[in-house]
Amino acid sequence: MKTVTASLLALSLAAISTAASAQTPPHAPAYTPMRPVSDCLRTDRITEWHLVDSRTITVRNGPNRFLVKLQASCPQLSYGPPTLRFGTSKANQGTAPFSICGEAGESVRSTQPPPCPIQSVRQLDKTTFDKLSAHAKRNGSGADQPTQP
Repeated sequence: MKTVTASLLALSLAAISTAASAQTPPHAPAYTPMRPVSDCLRTDRITEWHLVDSRTITVRNGPNRFLVKLQASCPQLSYGPPTLRFGTSKANQGTAPFSICGEAGESVRSTQPPPCPIQSVRQLDKTTFDKLSAHAKRNGSGADQPTQP
């Protein structure tokens, strides 16, 4: 009898928690990567970058302009030579070795460790890119990016 009562109680609690979770609004995903991958930031084609603040970087590769947001403040990007290196996700290195899409595992670093995890990447129009880049604390070229995966 006790086993039946305990089973019914557990089943009732499971049903109540399922109903409660179905009513809570969904949370935004931690990462919302760009798609298709062909629209992502190509690190092997970076021509300029601008460190707007400790969490915001603007990047240009030819005619394409991007806004890169970091997960947290990353003051070490302000130190040392004007060098930023973008690291792709290990999961994508085989299929898109130079693409930064805003996926888990992507990062940016300067000469000072540790790397800073990327939260999101999105394309910008020229006007917004120029406006944000004009307030940059530091900038550089893409000459320091790796050319081999």
